[in-house]
Amino acid sequence: MRLDKFLSQQLGISRNDVGRELRAGRITVDDEIIKTGAYKITPEQQIMFDGSLLEQQQGPRYFMLNKPSGYICSTDDPVNPTVLYFIDEPAAHKLHTAGRLDMDTTGLVLLTDDGQWSHRITSPKHHCEKTYLVTLEYPVAEGTAGKFLTGVQLNGEKTLTKPAQLEVLASQLVRLTISEGRYHQVKRMFAAVGNRVIELHRERIGEIILDSALEPGEYRPLTEQEIASITVPKA
Repeated sequence: MRLDKFLSQQLGISRNDVGRELRAGRITVDDEIIKTGAYKITPEQQIMFDGSLLEQQQGPRYFMLNKPSGYICSTDDPVNPTVLYFIDEPAAHKLHTAGRLDMDTTGLVLLTDDGQWSHRITSPKHHCEKTYLVTLEYPVAEGTAGKFLTGVQLNGEKTLTKPAQLEVLASQLVRLTISEGRYHQVKRMFAAVGNRVIELHRERIGEIILDSALEPGEYRPLTEQEIASITVPKA
């Protein structure tokens, strides 16, 4: 790979800005100052910027984040803070979220730079389940679980929702598992039965469960087993 391309990706700056850093002598490769962006680098070499090592990315990356409220699931936004604020990784701007949460929704967010892997989560044909902890404004009406199991009509939609599992934990606290990802689906499902979502927290995507050790704003790499649970179809 060309050195200027690598630096642009790692530092998140333009090729022109990279050229200025190179000419200023701030880049070394194996302890030698390099000033030309066309220099070819190999995975074995050590590239440093102002004495800080820039790690060369080896293969796709996968992370889970415990998203707090007030952040959007986007790589860039001119107004609102994004979940990438919490990710302290090289070339973090190349990561994307595998499925989004609303700004006020908390919980499990998966980030990766593997587009095929994230497609298995977001594509409707794969029916990847998501589980949410839902706090409601009013007590759960009798028969709500049955309605969700058979499907409800969302405002502006032509088809019923797919069967969803509702577990009532308290009068105004439930756990909902859905297998599709319509716009604001959980909030609209409860609106369809005359209730309103006050708080929404995602606990699970597929077989991946939010790590209870992660505080809001903390993240960790996924394990090989967690990655494979999405990549490998069930028999």
